[in-house]
Amino acid sequence: MEIILANPRGFCAGVNMAITCLEEAVRLFGSGIYVYHEIVHNQYVVNRFTKEGVSFVNDLKEVPEGSILLFSAHGVSPEIRSLAKERRLKSIDATCPLVTKVHLEALKYARENYNIILVGHEGHDEVIGTMGEAPESITLVETAEDVEKLPFTTEERLAYLTQTTLSVQEATEVITALKNRYPQIVSPPKEDICYATTNRQDAVHQLVTQADILLVLGSQNSSNSQRLKEIGSTHGIPAYLIDGEADLKDEWFKDSSRVLITAGASAPEVVVQDCVEHLRKKFNAQIKEVTLQEEKVQFPLPKSLRVLQNTI
Repeated sequence: MEIILANPRGFCAGVNMAITCLEEAVRLFGSGIYVYHEIVHNQYVVNRFTKEGVSFVNDLKEVPEGSILLFSAHGVSPEIRSLAKERRLKSIDATCPLVTKVHLEALKYARENYNIILVGHEGHDEVIGTMGEAPESITLVETAEDVEKLPFTTEERLAYLTQTTLSVQEATEVITALKNRYPQIVSPPKEDICYATTNRQDAVHQLVTQADILLVLGSQNSSNSQRLKEIGSTHGIPAYLIDGEADLKDEWFKDSSRVLITAGASAPEVVVQDCVEHLRKKFNAQIKEVTLQEEKVQFPLPKSLRVLQNTI
């Protein structure tokens, strides 16, 4: 067996920042820290912090007044921020700066009286947070078919934004449909899809033709990981989205001599290496790492964490 390790893979700058932020909060304040939703969409990461005494909540009523609360990398709505203030929570904002960029664009377009079309997946944490910035101005679409059902005319002021973790292909299809139906629609100054999402998808697109099977390390609720899995299916090879080594099944590799492995932007490298080691021992796998692009993006820890550091 040959393993092709796609690079770039795994943690992006936003995930690195959010996880480092939570690590630092645990170091400074110990257990008893709360996070609104999962810090990132990865079960390994969530389980790790849960063992360290961090509590992940979906309702701020679960957070005792005055506690330390982190907002996850996916961002939150102004309503959640206001509720946190009402409960006197010491908030640390670990929102990815690229998600914050989309929030700010939504506010700008809403102030300028645009109807905003948000391309994204209903129910995703990032979409909920973005729509909360201007709920009266934002309409969500997921597919090109949804575009045909929109009630707007070609005379109205329209702008579009996208969820940062979409498949480049699916976003392009919906954006093309929007521009065809509404030639006047305004686009953001720079595309919203995250650089890391694009890079990981590009790497798999380039390498998947060399493989018999695709393994994507990531959790089922990770949008960008699901998009990576879909690339394998599009190319007609078996593709599996797994959390780690325990999910591997020997029968997947019965007729597979070349295995392409990648990881979603919220999956840690340790789960990749665990799978590689399993396949190396089980099938005498040889490993070839292929780097198609170097990533040097880094985000600083949030100011809200530094403010809390100064209170100690």
